Amino acid sequence: MLSELNIFWLLLPVAAFSGWWIGRRVTNSHNDNSSRAIHPEYFKGLNFVLNEQPDKAIEVFIKMLEVDSETVETHLALGNLFRRRGEVDRAIRIHQNLIARPTLNREQRAHALLELGMDYMRSGLLDRAEGLFLELVESDMHLNQAYTELLEIYQQEKDWENAINIARKLELVSGDKLNPIIAQFYCEQAQTALDDGNTRAVKDFIRKAMTFYPDCVRASLIEAKMHQHTGKDKLAIKSYKRVETQNSDYITEIIGPLYECYRKLDRVDEFVDYLVTLVNIYGGISILLMLTELIAEREGENAAIRFISNELKNRPTVKGVDRLIEYTLSKSEGETYEHLKTIKELTGQLIEGRAMYKCNNCGFDAKLLHWQCPGCKHWDTVRPVFGVAGE
Repeated sequence: MLSELNIFWLLLPVAAFSGWWIGRRVTNSHNDNSSRAIHPEYFKGLNFVLNEQPDKAIEVFIKMLEVDSETVETHLALGNLFRRRGEVDRAIRIHQNLIARPTLNREQRAHALLELGMDYMRSGLLDRAEGLFLELVESDMHLNQAYTELLEIYQQEKDWENAINIARKLELVSGDKLNPIIAQFYCEQAQTALDDGNTRAVKDFIRKAMTFYPDCVRASLIEAKMHQHTGKDKLAIKSYKRVETQNSDYITEIIGPLYECYRKLDRVDEFVDYLVTLVNIYGGISILLMLTELIAEREGENAAIRFISNELKNRPTVKGVDRLIEYTLSKSEGETYEHLKTIKELTGQLIEGRAMYKCNNCGFDAKLLHWQCPGCKHWDTVRPVFGVAGE
């Protein structure tokens, strides 16, 4: 609820204009002083404001402000202001009252429909908002914003087929390329099909996603998981390795699954060679830690300690130091052991409390990878964090 003072300042300019304008219409146009007389209803509305009865005040001022070509913009501005202040019910009432007037021309009615649709969006009445935006589309008015809002509605409802159709229409109207986003919509359908065990549908959606956006990392990951689930590890490896050429930032997401595939095929030596190549080209602590673990299994912990210690001189990271301490602890005793244990606890706390992903658009921090940022709702903007505290 707005405070009394806020309500006063919000409504007083509208009330003053309303009283002056109505007074001008009902008095003798030849009498200059009379033409500026304030309508009595103005004082009635002002009394409601001062007595903390804003709803009644709004009703009075709306009735005073007769809708015609001179006042439509005032109604729209007032409704928009209420919506931005969170008074959505009042905004809806004003815009509904406006649309009900038969004096509006085509453009004015379309503008009012758009504003009312935005009101419904703000209040969560998506079905009502959808109907108004579709009406605008049918009338060929405000297409850019109508398509944009419809796209938002279908994303919230996870209606990916309609989202794809609207996105393609929005491309034509706005001139923006939405191929990466459309690919994500196909990936949403592919993920659902994968969860349902519908391999045929997964393949179809992945093909469409890759057609719209060949560098869609998510499509490759879903395809690889599908191959893994069906025991086709060679094909899964091929899909996982495609990620490197699509966007090397996401290599960290394929290391664990790739190891599983190579292990099942009894080709771990080949995997080790691939990791060495990746470390030399990209670095990345996830790759380094996997390689260190495999060295420890094959050559012993001393070899692993030497390897990771040398790598950390060039690429220091908290995760790397944490793993080095872990290996060293098993070979320490006494006071040295206690000191290392304390340091290990500190590095563990740093790792646990640190976000490993960040949105490139809004800066949202996350511990898990999100294909749509929970903060700004943009698609494919969340990336692994690089640097000493990250990869």
